[in-house]
Amino acid sequence: MNKTLGRHLREAVKSLGRNAWMSVASISAVTVTLLLVGTFLVIMMNLNNIASNIEEDVEITVLIDRTADQNAQNQLESKLKNLEKVENVQFSSKDQELEKLIKSFGEKGESFKLFEQDNPLNDVFIVKTKVPEDTPVVAEEIKKMRYVENVQYAEETVEKLFEVVNVSRNIGIVLIIGLVFTAMFLISNTIKITIFARRREIEIMKLVGATNWFIRWPFFLEGLFLGALGAVIPITVLVVSYNSLVNIAVPYIQGSFVELLPFSPFVFQISAILLLIGVLIGIWGSLMSVRKFLKV
Repeated sequence: MNKTLGRHLREAVKSLGRNAWMSVASISAVTVTLLLVGTFLVIMMNLNNIASNIEEDVEITVLIDRTADQNAQNQLESKLKNLEKVENVQFSSKDQELEKLIKSFGEKGESFKLFEQDNPLNDVFIVKTKVPEDTPVVAEEIKKMRYVENVQYAEETVEKLFEVVNVSRNIGIVLIIGLVFTAMFLISNTIKITIFARRREIEIMKLVGATNWFIRWPFFLEGLFLGALGAVIPITVLVVSYNSLVNIAVPYIQGSFVELLPFSPFVFQISAILLLIGVLIGIWGSLMSVRKFLKV
């Protein structure tokens, strides 16, 4: 068993050397593919993380009509809590809202203290949905309720955020699929050239009783090596670049809603994904070419 595996490994390595230029082309294709895939994954996963952080803060502010007495407020609160897509409803008095407004403006907010005696703000209910994407739908339902003066939830910001995340994800998926198939095509061509160069040897092996898998194994390993070697540079670039990005960016974005995923374990997870994709591209490309052109 060990001798057979050793023989397959030697044949795979020899084949890489014999078809050096095609091997380099295949490795380069995998490298470029995984660099772009890795870059997209880093951007997309961080974008999703930022979107999640923002989504956690997405709330609907329901301004209660000033004519509503305590009984009317209780009825409205009950209706809000009974909405299927609502997770939480919290009351905030107009005095609390004025306090928040003053704090949000920092030192400049001191001027709003003039309104403490005659507060023009409304009492409000803060509504949080179970799923952030349901915010616009729930807001529309609330607008129709009695004793609701107005509904606020940063409509444009929320909808643009969801739109950007969805569009980026869809473009990225199409891009990754296209790049992966390009790399598989180049690796498949490399294996085809090897098969063509060794066709006589393969015929002899078949005549002396070699099984299909005995013939396939060297090509299988060759594809695996091409994919794995193509993953080395992207992983190295990713680790170094992301480490630099985190060290440079974190001091500037600390305390804001923009929060990068921590270097560890994120980078190691991405590296494992890229290595796996590289190996699978190589194996799949080799198996496809063997199946189509060996006729065994």
